[in-house]
Amino acid sequence: MEPDESINVIDGPLAVCGTDPVTGFFRDGFCNTCSADQGSHTVCAVMTAEFLAFSKYLGNDLSTPRPEYGFAGLNPGDPWCLCADRFLQAADEGCGPRIHLEATHKRALDVVSLSVLKAHSLTEPKG
Repeated sequence: MEPDESINVIDGPLAVCGTDPVTGFFRDGFCNTCSADQGSHTVCAVMTAEFLAFSKYLGNDLSTPRPEYGFAGLNPGDPWCLCADRFLQAADEGCGPRIHLEATHKRALDVVSLSVLKAHSLTEPKG
């Protein structure tokens, strides 16, 4: 299973999203994706208490440690590769977390518009 080309939403090389904890569909720190990634874990987001509560309410508890899966649980401030549709859902509900455009995979654009991603960007994109 090879990842799709590692290009971000602003057409640059995909940057690392997070390594502590290690994130990504491939658990390589990048929001890379492939055809097996049905959730499209492509949006590099910085967790907030509000988003973690929202995700837990919807049935995806990202904050509780799950040692049986080697998952320590996420805390506010942790970077994480979110599913594009969950990010969009959170953005639509007003609790979308801030994101790193340089670390968000271009495939996120299949689900989320660039304008919505830019509206949640931590920084202005380079170039």
